[in-house]
Amino acid sequence: MSVLNKENLKLETLTLFQKYQKTGDNMLRDQIIELNLGLVRKEAHHWVNQCHENYEDLVQVGCMGLIRAINRFDSSKGHAFSSFAIPYIRGEIQHYLRDKGYIVRIPRRWLDLGRQATNMRRDFQTLYNRQPNDTEISLALNISIEEWQEVKLAFQNREPLSLDATVNNDEDNNTCLKDIVPDPRYRSFQLCQEDRIRLQQAMAQLEDKTRHILEFVFLKDLTQRETAEQLGISVVTVSRRVKKGLEMLKETMLQEAF
Repeated sequence: MSVLNKENLKLETLTLFQKYQKTGDNMLRDQIIELNLGLVRKEAHHWVNQCHENYEDLVQVGCMGLIRAINRFDSSKGHAFSSFAIPYIRGEIQHYLRDKGYIVRIPRRWLDLGRQATNMRRDFQTLYNRQPNDTEISLALNISIEEWQEVKLAFQNREPLSLDATVNNDEDNNTCLKDIVPDPRYRSFQLCQEDRIRLQQAMAQLEDKTRHILEFVFLKDLTQRETAEQLGISVVTVSRRVKKGLEMLKETMLQEAF
């Protein structure tokens, strides 16, 4: 799809959303669904090669995720609907496949790329005293940034997020991810699928540096001191970014909960 067509799609979708959120007219909602079916088809095509399910069945499941995204999208925040909807569509399909007993497999090519990226990150850190960004990794691997982001997401989705993950301060004021998730029904060992999607979306709205710091501290289980050494910044900066990031995540997720 050309840049012009993408912009036209974005503008038309936004216009329909503004009308739909004022009137609640289901005909407008159906138009939004029809306009964005390409997102569902793309995800279904991706997953059909990793399971034995029918393509059309995956499209139907993905449409459920699309509808869920439509019901939760706030057009006033200025975010692109496609970026907002994809985690819902992907999450719905993954949830369906896991219910059917499938283990989500990572293609061999992506496994190789993941290993290459790990080596590249280590060498890059040694040379430049910082972690590479997505553009630098994709250039080093000689793939598009879109494919690298798919690879990265595949590895992230393979590991469940624990609500008991803590910020390993060198002090005593540790913070858990469960403090961010507003609904106490989901405060179990793992995030439910929906809250996991919401957390990923909230993380995506953070500034890159803040998001990277939270990923090191929460998901890679590094202390703030270790994170500072990895990123070549002070512990004070890490501490401030963690505090700011958690506040922003909590605010975003509380807003989306109501």
